[in-house]
Amino acid sequence: MSIVLVENVRKRFGKNEVLKGVSLTVEQGSVVALLGRSGSGKSTLLRCLNGLEVIDNGRIEIAGHHMDYHPAKLRELRRDVGIVFQSFNLFPHLSVGENIMLAPGIVKGSAKRETRELAEQTLRRIGLLDKIDAYPDSLSGGQQQRAAIARSLAMQPKVMLFDEVTSALDPELTEEVLAVIEQLARDGMTMLLVTHEMNFARRVANTAVFMNEGRVWELGEAEAMFRSPQTGEFRQFLSSTLK
Repeated sequence: MSIVLVENVRKRFGKNEVLKGVSLTVEQGSVVALLGRSGSGKSTLLRCLNGLEVIDNGRIEIAGHHMDYHPAKLRELRRDVGIVFQSFNLFPHLSVGENIMLAPGIVKGSAKRETRELAEQTLRRIGLLDKIDAYPDSLSGGQQQRAAIARSLAMQPKVMLFDEVTSALDPELTEEVLAVIEQLARDGMTMLLVTHEMNFARRVANTAVFMNEGRVWELGEAEAMFRSPQTGEFRQFLSSTLK
C-alpha cells in the first residue's frame, strides 16, 4: 500500500525551477534512498514532503494527509511525518530527555509522566538511555544526532525523512548514526533519506531514486540500480562516489 504519493511536483525559487515535475510513490515499510549531486533537488523534495516548502504545482499525499498549508493541517501532518536534518537543532538549555518530551507534551497534550516514559523507551531503542538527563553540549556529535532522531521518533511517526544526517560527522560517528537508521529499517519504519553514503544506501534501501537537474532520472530496486545503472549520468555519479 502506498504511503507516499508525489505527482508532477514543481518547485521554484525565484526564476530557478528546482523540481521539474517529480513523481514517485513509496510503499509502506520501504526505505527509499534519494541520490544525486548537490543541487539536483533531492533535499528540496524532502522539505516539500514535510510541508517546509510550498510546492508550485502538483500533488503530495503522505501518511494519509493531502498536502495542505493551513497551519492546523501542517501540525496534523507533522505528527505523522518526522524529519531530521544534518544540524541537530537540540535545545541547549534542555536535557536530552526534556528535548524529547517537548513535542509530545505540546502537540499531543501528553502528561509529563507519560512523556518521560516515552523518552525513556525511545532513548533505550537507540542506545542512549544513560544520557536522558545529560545536556546536548556534553554529547558527541553522533550522540546528538541520535538524540535528534529519538526526538522525532517520540512522535511515533508513520514516515521518517532524513536529510544528510551524517554529513557533519566524522566516519566513526557516521557509523554510529547509520546503525540506528539501519535498525529502524529492520523494524519496518517507512523512510526516505537523502545521503551521500552510497554503500549504506545500497545495503539498506529497497528503492533508489537518482535525481538529476530537478528530475527523477532513474528509479528502481536499489541493488539492481547500483549493479547496473541505466543512464550515463547515474553511472558517472556512482563512479565518482563509490570507493
